[in-house]
Amino acid sequence: MDTDKILSALGYFSIFFAGFIFPLVLFFATDSESVKEHAKKAFISHIIPLLSLPLLIFAVFMEPTFISGTNEIPFFFLGALLLSLLLSFIVVIWNIIKGIKVFTV
Repeated sequence: MDTDKILSALGYFSIFFAGFIFPLVLFFATDSESVKEHAKKAFISHIIPLLSLPLLIFAVFMEPTFISGTNEIPFFFLGALLLSLLLSFIVVIWNIIKGIKVFTV
């Protein structure tokens, strides 16, 4: 098996064990252009779920349930949480597909 393919696939699969750190290290440590390209794509895909974090923080501070302590259902927060979880799930599936695709090409 080709070392470049293994490193490229590990960049995508690192969402399970190293988050965005491994693709970043891989990008700066390798000389292969194809590995750098895959590491960059993996890094960007690992950062995407973090984009929903400001929405979650905003929902916590703007939801009247959290501020006043009432017994209302926090719909805005639950919606933001659902969106965040869905986005994370999609990114994990996408990284698995891309990691497998690296081996087949």
